Amino acid sequence: MRLHHCPQSRSMRVLWLLHEIGVPFELVLHPFDKSLRAPEYLALHPVGRVPALEIDGRVVWESGAILEVLCERFPEAGLGRAPGDPERADWLIWLHFAETVSQHVAALTQQHVMLYEDHMRSPVVMKLEAARIGKCHAALEGRLRGREFLLDGGFSAADVAVGQAVYMARHFARIEGFPALEAWYGRIAARAAFRASLPGPGEALYAREFYEARDG
Repeated sequence: MRLHHCPQSRSMRVLWLLHEIGVPFELVLHPFDKSLRAPEYLALHPVGRVPALEIDGRVVWESGAILEVLCERFPEAGLGRAPGDPERADWLIWLHFAETVSQHVAALTQQHVMLYEDHMRSPVVMKLEAARIGKCHAALEGRLRGREFLLDGGFSAADVAVGQAVYMARHFARIEGFPALEAWYGRIAARAAFRASLPGPGEALYAREFYEARDG
């Protein structure tokens, strides 16, 4: 297997899951820039995004789809919930809720990081998207209250997907004030596989740990 990855992007959730599964794979690091539009990479991913996973003689893309494929490919890891499992629907809901969080993170990453000059940024967008992340945090707080992980059956790929999204979202909306969410995040962030998926020296996309929403 070969994973094409940009640090601190959605591909981090695939990298984390691969470390949780414990199978050998090759990691190909890409810069978060226009090199992803090169013809060689577009042959792997038609719109030049990460992740792309080369597995079993083909390429799979879209992070949620990759997580599902990996859980089905390696059921012995116990990170998925197969069709017919009582937790299947909840597993799918929370696995893909990660993308709800990530769309707001992507908008704020564009505003705070990718737009280099202040006059290019929209204070309205920044405040709205930070507030929307806060609503996602509140939804997770409700789910996690009284639970150790997102599913009663234990840690799963849903925790990986949402955990990665919250790791990114914390750069723009604090989780302090959501005690169940904060405790859950502490548990998942202590996992060796999570730590192995973090950016190495000089690889981080975000220059700061937290970005305040700006006033106009």
